[in-house]
Amino acid sequence: MKFRKRVGFTRPLLDVTPMADVVFLLLIFFMLSSSFLIEPGIKLKLPATKTAEIQSDKKLILSVKKTGEIFLNERPVRLESLEEELRLLLPLQSEKLLIVRADKEALHGIVVEVLDKAKLAGAEKLAIATEKK
Repeated sequence: MKFRKRVGFTRPLLDVTPMADVVFLLLIFFMLSSSFLIEPGIKLKLPATKTAEIQSDKKLILSVKKTGEIFLNERPVRLESLEEELRLLLPLQSEKLLIVRADKEALHGIVVEVLDKAKLAGAEKLAIATEKK
């Protein structure tokens, strides 16, 4: 039996369509599942600085809106009862750190009163949240 020689040998073509589908699905997966750091709670316009750092672990966050409303970890608080609430929550923190997020259009006097109440309640460290420029 004599075998014939093939004259025009063609290589099988590599179909890249399934590979492109997989790459596209992986891209979508990583875009949707990546964790974006979104600060919880109250929408504020924070002042911008060049040295802003993101706090990753759970801390006490005190927010002051431009209307003068005060929130402690997203819960509304009156200025009169702020010191008492902080006295209850600060001992539960390891560093006694309070992060103050004040709207850049908030009244300066309210922010100063909030900082005073925090110090009187026993906050050892006060941090003012800003946005990176």
